[in-house]
Amino acid sequence: MSPPLPELADLFEEAPCGLLVTALDGTILKVNATFCGWVGFAREELVGLKRVQDLFTMGGRIFHQTHWAPALQLQGSLAEVKFEVRHRDGQGIPMILNARRRKREAGEFDEIAAFVAEDRNRYERELMSARKKADALLQVERDTQHLLRDRALFAEQMVGIVSHDLRNPLSAILMGIQLLGRTEGERQVRVLGHVRNSAERAQRLIEELLDFTQSRIGKGLSVKPGATDLHAIAAQAIDELMLAYPATRIVHLQSGPGACIADTDRLAQLIGNLVSNAVAYGHRGTPVTVRSETNGPKATVVVHNEGDPIPPDMLATVFEPMVRGATEGSSERSVGLGLFIVNEIAKAHGGAMEVTSSSVGGTVFTLQFPTHHQRAD
Repeated sequence: MSPPLPELADLFEEAPCGLLVTALDGTILKVNATFCGWVGFAREELVGLKRVQDLFTMGGRIFHQTHWAPALQLQGSLAEVKFEVRHRDGQGIPMILNARRRKREAGEFDEIAAFVAEDRNRYERELMSARKKADALLQVERDTQHLLRDRALFAEQMVGIVSHDLRNPLSAILMGIQLLGRTEGERQVRVLGHVRNSAERAQRLIEELLDFTQSRIGKGLSVKPGATDLHAIAAQAIDELMLAYPATRIVHLQSGPGACIADTDRLAQLIGNLVSNAVAYGHRGTPVTVRSETNGPKATVVVHNEGDPIPPDMLATVFEPMVRGATEGSSERSVGLGLFIVNEIAKAHGGAMEVTSSSVGGTVFTLQFPTHHQRAD
């Protein structure tokens, strides 16, 4: 004979899942021993005294109000909805709830079956963790590929720049050397001057490339800050620039005491690049003005020239590398790194560069940096 089947009441009480019957507002009307054991409450503490949503976390209560109750009203049933149910001691228990709304002679009720989902919850957490790790690895791979493409483009640009921009001064040097053997006197001096100028152009190009490489691949340009005089730096740089550009009048204005903490050579390089840029792109016969100023904690260098304004679409990228403009009536080309290096020097001093350009006010490059900034390289 088959063993006797358990009574329906025993099946309800000892079912391997939590079983509840609630009113439409969530008030618990009936609950089995399994659910009571899971949440740590006696039946008498739940029936008629608590609503099922009272056992949820705050997020679960909001979800019950905004999603569970309306969906159950419209659909009449819900399946596999995850809630975190609070144990009597406050510990959270992940549960999966299924619900069905039924009409009986005594009225409408919601019948709920609950299943503890610890294993599922653990699996979901592990799955989420694995997905995050996979996403992180994928992002690293994408970043690596992007870096490799940048490095390849950088190398390609460097080869093109060096091959093109070094060719002209080197050709001039070789031609000058050949002419030196066939010339004498004053003409020989002129040829030597051309050779020297070409060699200096090649040297400037190489220095710019080295600075660019250090900035892009290293940790920025290296600086050696020390106590110095901003006005003296500007004055000395302008004296040298006047020899290089004898046809251009360079005016120096100064304000404030001039004392600051900075790298003298780097600031001279910055002023030289800005003035060279102003000479190259300014109108012939117009002056270039350099203003050096210290005012309390702030130091300022301003370089102004008159000329055609920088196009608005170029202003946003004027400090990017490889950006070249068309110089007025000049066949001399630059590597397109001068303003990029200027910006890097500004950042190395804890400062920033700004540029404005208009047909009325001309083009103005402004460096501002703290007078007592000390950078630890």
